[in-house]
Amino acid sequence: MTMRERGSAGAGCALLALLWLLTACQSTAPGAKEDGRLGGPTATAAPARTAGYGAVFLAVDECSSFGTTSFTEVPCTSERAAARVVARHDGTVADGPPCPATTDFVLHISEQRPSADEDGDGAVPQGYACMRGLQPPHPGDPGGGGGPRTIVGDCVYGLGDGQVRETRCDGKGKRKPQYKVERAVTVRDRCPASTVLYVRLGGDRPVGCARAL
Repeated sequence: MTMRERGSAGAGCALLALLWLLTACQSTAPGAKEDGRLGGPTATAAPARTAGYGAVFLAVDECSSFGTTSFTEVPCTSERAAARVVARHDGTVADGPPCPATTDFVLHISEQRPSADEDGDGAVPQGYACMRGLQPPHPGDPGGGGGPRTIVGDCVYGLGDGQVRETRCDGKGKRKPQYKVERAVTVRDRCPASTVLYVRLGGDRPVGCARAL
């Protein structure tokens, strides 16, 4: 997420991704409107073509299991099912639509085109799936300490040089929260006087107004 202390210089930082509890940094460049946290985990999904799972690998409302380097599509009734697809897009995260606000993590799906494809459904285009865990905790919820997007209700702590990282608002994360995003507005001038940091949210209200905790 991007937050900026009033009067501080802008600075950039690279996304940092975990497989599940996703946290990230964003630049503090003035006027930036793209959400810098949409990259998500860099894990690659491995398609499983079992009858009954649908014609599209990891389509909306289908489920996946967890793995260390790959994610397998499984029936949502399976005991291995861990997360459900809430949105699915072709292409890359940078070029495609953002995931829903309370997405827990993003799966990047590699393009796969087998040389032999008897039934015509083996090809998987490059894309990404926005995932929501079947069971709590949900890091993508407001104050949950993760997820691919910064939303109202999230908390962060400072890293220095105008950079911040998300953490749980309840104080149970590795770092204590220092600021909380209280409002999303179109321009900084519409933030309340209590605002001490600006957070880049993306969307039609790209500026997050954060107060000190």
